[in-house]
Amino acid sequence: MITIKTEEEIGLLRENNLLVSATLAEVAKHVAPGVTTLELDRIAEEFIRSHGAVPGFLGYGGFPNTLCVSVNEQVVHGIPSDYALREGDVVSVDCGTVMKGFYGDSAYTFAVGSIDPQVAKLLQVTKEALYKGVAQAKAGNRVGDISAAVQQHAESNGFSVVRELVGHGLGRDMHEDPEVPNYGVRGRGPLLKEGMVICIEPMINMGRRQVVFEKDGWTVRTADRKPSAHFEFAVAIRKGGPDVLTDFGIIEKAIS
Repeated sequence: MITIKTEEEIGLLRENNLLVSATLAEVAKHVAPGVTTLELDRIAEEFIRSHGAVPGFLGYGGFPNTLCVSVNEQVVHGIPSDYALREGDVVSVDCGTVMKGFYGDSAYTFAVGSIDPQVAKLLQVTKEALYKGVAQAKAGNRVGDISAAVQQHAESNGFSVVRELVGHGLGRDMHEDPEVPNYGVRGRGPLLKEGMVICIEPMINMGRRQVVFEKDGWTVRTADRKPSAHFEFAVAIRKGGPDVLTDFGIIEKAIS
Protein backbone atom coordinates (compact mmCIF):
# COMPACT_ATOMS: atom_id res chain seq x y z
CA MET A 1 0.00 0.00 0.00
CA ILE A 2 1.34 3.42 -0.99
CA THR A 3 1.04 6.04 1.75
CA ILE A 4 0.70 9.76 1.08
CA LYS A 5 2.63 11.93 3.55
CA THR A 6 1.45 15.17 5.13
CA GLU A 7 3.63 18.28 5.01
CA GLU A 8 4.61 17.65 8.63
CA GLU A 9 5.65 14.08 7.81
CA ILE A 10 7.66 15.24 4.79
CA GLY A 11 9.37 17.70 7.12
CA LEU A 12 10.39 14.88 9.47
CA LEU A 13 11.60 12.81 6.52
CA ARG A 14 13.65 15.79 5.33
CA GLU A 15 15.16 16.14 8.81
CA ASN A 16 16.21 12.49 8.75
CA ASN A 17 17.59 12.62 5.25
CA LEU A 18 19.60 15.76 5.93
CA LEU A 19 21.10 13.97 8.94
CA VAL A 20 21.98 11.02 6.68
CA SER A 21 23.67 13.48 4.29
CA ALA A 22 25.61 15.05 7.18
CA THR A 23 26.63 11.57 8.38
CA LEU A 24 27.89 10.64 4.91
CA ALA A 25 29.82 13.91 4.83
CA GLU A 26 31.44 13.01 8.17
CA VAL A 27 32.31 9.55 6.81
CA ALA A 28 33.70 11.15 3.63
CA LYS A 29 36.32 13.01 5.66
CA HIS A 30 37.77 9.67 6.75
CA VAL A 31 37.66 7.75 3.44
CA ALA A 32 41.36 7.16 2.73
CA PRO A 33 43.84 4.34 2.16
CA GLY A 34 44.43 2.36 5.35
CA VAL A 35 41.10 3.14 7.02
CA THR A 36 38.98 0.07 7.75
CA THR A 37 35.34 -0.10 6.79
CA LEU A 38 34.55 -0.94 10.43
CA GLU A 39 36.15 2.36 11.47
CA LEU A 40 33.86 4.21 9.04
CA ASP A 41 30.93 2.38 10.62
CA ARG A 42 31.98 3.47 14.13
CA ILE A 43 32.29 7.11 13.02
CA ALA A 44 28.80 7.01 11.48
CA GLU A 45 27.15 5.43 14.52
CA GLU A 46 28.66 7.97 16.92
CA PHE A 47 27.66 10.85 14.64
CA ILE A 48 24.06 9.67 14.27
CA ARG A 49 23.57 9.08 18.00
CA SER A 50 25.18 12.41 18.89
CA HIS A 51 22.49 14.11 16.78
CA GLY A 52 19.56 12.52 18.58
CA ALA A 53 18.79 9.74 16.12
CA VAL A 54 19.48 6.02 16.01
CA PRO A 55 21.04 4.07 13.11
CA GLY A 56 18.31 2.90 10.77
CA PHE A 57 20.16 -0.16 9.49
CA LEU A 58 21.52 -1.54 12.78
CA GLY A 59 19.42 -4.61 13.59
CA TYR A 60 17.13 -4.03 10.59
CA GLY A 61 16.25 -7.54 9.45
CA GLY A 62 19.20 -8.67 11.55
CA PHE A 63 21.80 -6.45 9.82
CA PRO A 64 24.77 -6.18 12.23
CA ASN A 65 26.02 -2.63 11.58
CA THR A 66 25.15 1.05 11.10
CA LEU A 67 26.42 1.32 7.51
CA CYS A 68 26.32 -0.87 4.44
CA VAL A 69 29.86 -0.48 3.08
CA SER A 70 30.37 -2.07 -0.34
CA VAL A 71 33.85 -2.02 -1.90
CA ASN A 72 34.68 -2.38 -5.61
CA GLU A 73 32.71 -5.37 -6.98
CA GLN A 74 30.34 -5.32 -4.00
CA VAL A 75 27.10 -3.72 -5.20
CA VAL A 76 25.22 -3.17 -1.92
CA HIS A 77 24.75 -4.44 1.64
CA GLY A 78 28.44 -5.00 2.36
CA ILE A 79 29.10 -5.65 6.07
CA PRO A 80 31.76 -3.41 7.67
CA SER A 81 34.90 -5.36 8.55
CA ASP A 82 38.63 -5.13 9.18
CA TYR A 83 39.21 -4.59 5.45
CA ALA A 84 41.49 -1.55 5.05
CA LEU A 85 40.69 0.65 2.07
CA ARG A 86 43.34 0.80 -0.64
CA GLU A 87 44.33 3.45 -3.17
CA GLY A 88 42.16 2.96 -6.26
CA ASP A 89 39.20 1.38 -4.44
CA VAL A 90 35.67 2.67 -4.78
CA VAL A 91 33.38 2.34 -1.78
CA SER A 92 29.60 2.69 -1.68
CA VAL A 93 28.38 3.86 1.73
CA ASP A 94 24.66 3.42 2.38
CA CYS A 95 23.31 4.99 5.56
CA GLY A 96 19.98 5.17 7.37
CA THR A 97 18.57 6.94 10.42
CA VAL A 98 15.45 6.75 12.55
CA MET A 99 14.30 9.90 14.32
CA LYS A 100 10.86 11.07 15.46
CA GLY A 101 9.27 7.95 13.99
CA PHE A 102 10.57 8.32 10.43
CA TYR A 103 13.49 7.00 8.38
CA GLY A 104 16.28 8.55 6.37
CA ASP A 105 18.08 6.55 3.69
CA SER A 106 20.77 7.60 1.21
CA ALA A 107 23.96 6.31 -0.40
CA TYR A 108 27.08 7.75 -2.02
CA THR A 109 30.00 6.04 -3.77
CA PHE A 110 33.43 7.44 -2.91
CA ALA A 111 36.77 7.17 -4.70
CA VAL A 112 39.68 6.17 -2.47
CA GLY A 113 42.55 8.31 -3.68
CA SER A 114 43.21 8.18 -7.42
CA ILE A 115 41.03 5.71 -9.33
CA ASP A 116 41.04 4.23 -12.83
CA PRO A 117 39.50 6.69 -15.36
CA GLN A 118 36.92 4.15 -16.53
CA VAL A 119 35.84 3.53 -12.93
CA ALA A 120 35.63 7.30 -12.43
CA LYS A 121 33.33 7.40 -15.48
CA LEU A 122 31.17 4.66 -13.90
CA LEU A 123 30.71 6.80 -10.78
CA GLN A 124 29.94 9.90 -12.81
CA VAL A 125 27.42 8.16 -15.08
CA THR A 126 25.70 6.48 -12.11
CA LYS A 127 25.27 9.83 -10.38
CA GLU A 128 24.02 11.38 -13.62
CA ALA A 129 21.54 8.49 -14.00
CA LEU A 130 20.25 9.29 -10.51
CA TYR A 131 19.62 12.92 -11.50
CA LYS A 132 17.95 11.81 -14.76
CA GLY A 133 15.61 9.59 -12.75
CA VAL A 134 14.91 12.27 -10.16
CA ALA A 135 13.89 14.72 -12.91
CA GLN A 136 10.99 12.37 -13.72
CA ALA A 137 9.82 12.17 -10.09
CA LYS A 138 6.81 14.47 -10.30
CA ALA A 139 3.09 14.10 -9.82
CA GLY A 140 1.36 12.70 -12.88
CA ASN A 141 4.30 10.67 -14.08
CA ARG A 142 4.71 6.97 -13.41
CA VAL A 143 7.46 4.95 -11.74
CA GLY A 144 8.42 3.61 -15.17
CA ASP A 145 9.38 7.13 -16.26
CA ILE A 146 12.03 7.19 -13.52
CA SER A 147 13.13 3.64 -14.28
CA ALA A 148 13.48 4.22 -18.03
CA ALA A 149 15.47 7.43 -17.56
CA VAL A 150 18.00 5.68 -15.29
CA GLN A 151 18.33 2.67 -17.57
CA GLN A 152 18.71 4.68 -20.77
CA HIS A 153 21.49 6.86 -19.38
CA ALA A 154 23.44 3.96 -17.88
CA GLU A 155 23.18 1.67 -20.87
CA SER A 156 23.87 4.39 -23.44
CA ASN A 157 27.21 4.91 -21.68
CA GLY A 158 28.11 1.22 -21.90
CA PHE A 159 27.22 0.18 -18.35
CA SER A 160 24.62 -2.28 -17.05
CA VAL A 161 21.74 -1.97 -14.59
CA VAL A 162 21.26 -4.31 -11.63
CA ARG A 163 17.73 -5.74 -11.67
CA GLU A 164 17.54 -7.78 -8.47
CA LEU A 165 17.57 -4.70 -6.22
CA VAL A 166 15.36 -1.62 -6.49
CA GLY A 167 14.46 1.69 -4.91
CA HIS A 168 11.44 2.00 -2.67
CA GLY A 169 8.99 4.16 -0.78
CA LEU A 170 10.19 5.74 2.49
CA GLY A 171 8.34 6.77 5.62
CA ARG A 172 7.65 5.19 8.99
CA ASP A 173 9.22 2.07 7.47
CA MET A 174 12.47 2.05 5.54
CA HIS A 175 11.06 -0.01 2.70
CA GLU A 176 7.54 0.97 1.68
CA ASP A 177 5.58 0.70 -1.56
CA PRO A 178 6.10 1.37 -4.39
CA GLU A 179 9.20 -0.42 -5.62
CA VAL A 180 11.28 1.83 -7.89
CA PRO A 181 13.31 -0.28 -10.36
CA ASN A 182 16.26 1.17 -12.26
CA TYR A 183 15.02 -0.34 -15.52
CA GLY A 184 11.63 -0.20 -17.17
CA VAL A 185 9.28 1.39 -19.68
CA ARG A 186 8.01 4.96 -19.71
CA GLY A 187 4.34 5.33 -18.85
CA ARG A 188 4.22 2.06 -16.91
CA GLY A 189 4.07 1.33 -13.20
CA PRO A 190 2.37 3.06 -10.26
CA LEU A 191 1.18 6.64 -10.70
CA LEU A 192 3.28 9.22 -8.84
CA LYS A 193 1.08 11.38 -6.60
CA GLU A 194 1.71 14.53 -4.58
CA GLY A 195 2.95 13.57 -1.09
CA MET A 196 4.57 10.26 -1.98
CA VAL A 197 8.17 9.89 -0.78
CA ILE A 198 10.47 7.49 -2.61
CA CYS A 199 14.12 6.50 -2.69
CA ILE A 200 15.70 6.44 -6.14
CA GLU A 201 18.95 4.47 -6.10
CA PRO A 202 20.73 3.44 -9.31
CA MET A 203 23.02 0.42 -8.87
CA ILE A 204 25.13 0.33 -12.02
CA ASN A 205 27.81 -2.18 -13.00
CA MET A 206 30.89 -1.67 -15.15
CA GLY A 207 30.56 -5.15 -16.62
CA ARG A 208 27.55 -7.46 -16.85
CA ARG A 209 24.38 -6.81 -14.86
CA GLN A 210 24.31 -10.23 -13.16
CA VAL A 211 24.94 -10.33 -9.40
CA VAL A 212 25.73 -12.94 -6.76
CA PHE A 213 24.38 -13.04 -3.20
CA GLU A 214 27.23 -13.94 -0.85
CA LYS A 215 27.05 -16.60 1.89
CA ASP A 216 26.99 -13.97 4.65
CA GLY A 217 23.32 -13.45 3.74
CA TRP A 218 23.78 -9.75 2.97
CA THR A 219 26.55 -8.79 0.56
CA VAL A 220 25.63 -8.57 -3.12
CA ARG A 221 28.50 -8.49 -5.63
CA THR A 222 28.87 -8.46 -9.40
CA ALA A 223 29.09 -11.94 -10.92
CA ASP A 224 32.06 -10.91 -13.08
CA ARG A 225 33.75 -9.11 -10.15
CA LYS A 226 33.94 -5.83 -12.03
CA PRO A 227 33.24 -2.59 -10.09
CA SER A 228 29.76 -1.31 -9.28
CA ALA A 229 28.50 2.12 -8.17
CA HIS A 230 25.48 3.18 -6.12
CA PHE A 231 23.95 6.59 -5.38
CA GLU A 232 20.63 7.19 -3.59
CA PHE A 233 18.29 10.15 -3.01
CA ALA A 234 15.09 10.41 -0.98
CA VAL A 235 12.57 12.45 -2.97
CA ALA A 236 9.12 13.86 -2.18
CA ILE A 237 6.74 13.94 -5.14
CA ARG A 238 5.30 17.38 -5.93
CA LYS A 239 3.13 18.71 -8.77
CA GLY A 240 5.82 21.16 -9.80
CA GLY A 241 8.63 18.61 -9.79
CA PRO A 242 10.86 16.63 -7.45
CA ASP A 243 11.55 17.83 -3.90
CA VAL A 244 14.89 16.20 -3.03
CA LEU A 245 15.20 15.56 0.71
CA THR A 246 18.84 14.45 0.49
CA ASP A 247 21.71 16.94 0.15
CA PHE A 248 24.76 15.70 -1.78
CA GLY A 249 26.17 19.24 -1.55
CA ILE A 250 27.11 18.63 2.09
CA ILE A 251 28.95 15.45 1.10
CA GLU A 252 30.74 16.95 -1.89
CA LYS A 253 31.90 19.92 0.16
CA ALA A 254 33.51 17.45 2.59
CA ILE A 255 35.29 15.66 -0.28
CA SER A 256 36.66 18.77 -1.98
